[in-house]
Amino acid sequence: MSQTSPTESSAVVLFGHGARDPEWAGPMRRIRERMLAQPDATPVELAFLEFMQPTLPEAVATLAAAGARHIAVVPIFLAQGGHLKRDLPLLLDEVRQAHPQCAITLATAAGEAEPVVAAMADYARSCVS
Repeated sequence: MSQTSPTESSAVVLFGHGARDPEWAGPMRRIRERMLAQPDATPVELAFLEFMQPTLPEAVATLAAAGARHIAVVPIFLAQGGHLKRDLPLLLDEVRQAHPQCAITLATAAGEAEPVVAAMADYARSCVS
């Protein structure tokens, strides 16, 4: 279910690999729910490389149709591996061509962002406390 508003100009796509087991996407759904629960929430959609729906082109199309003009694609990956180096650039070219009215940017893989690394280190430390 999309929570976008036609007047919004910025939006986020949380992009994950996808899996055959639908429970795999639970953490991504919780990230989205947490984002949408904030006052003045930015519209946010999930997208998956394979096995799950929606795809990146579908998620971007939904947000663009709702009025988003800047869409940040945030890879919910631990690190910058082959899919982010090879597959994602091709998908980004595709969605940028399909939506020239939108500025579509790519964030660093979530697992490489310093606040995420710090949170994971704190969590690991708490496992022995």
